[in-house]
Amino acid sequence: MKYVIAILAQIALLLAPLPAFSQQELIGDPETYEKSHFQKQCQTAEFGDGYISRIDINNDGITDAVVNEGELICDGKKGPDCNDDGCPYNFYLQVKEGGYFMIATAQIYSYDFIKRFGNMVFVMKMHPRFCERTDSEPCLMTVRVRGAKMVTISKK
Repeated sequence: MKYVIAILAQIALLLAPLPAFSQQELIGDPETYEKSHFQKQCQTAEFGDGYISRIDINNDGITDAVVNEGELICDGKKGPDCNDDGCPYNFYLQVKEGGYFMIATAQIYSYDFIKRFGNMVFVMKMHPRFCERTDSEPCLMTVRVRGAKMVTISKK
């Protein structure tokens, strides 16, 4: 009887639907990629000095990139996708073989990139609702990049 159960369990595993895994395609350079996107979206696209920051966001010794769409001027409008929640920021990791992939996008006011307990972390200023608050003071969310994920360390 236990052999029949074992065989049925194996058959069930074979018939179970497998999750669809897809690998994100690498891009050559996030600055070129994103600027090209907005140059197609806008009649005229201008990019401020703070449009891209090149920093090692996951502490692996390889320079990554953060794009601040608040530094975009599209058809005369600064930060067209910015709102009361802040502006879109896109976070890209560079792989050692070359190329980048996006790990996150966040709607934030700004961030500081500081060393805390030996690791570089983001302290993001965000709308207070992201900290489950209704006051007007910005939420300060501390986030560390581990592997290819952003991990929230604290919110206040």
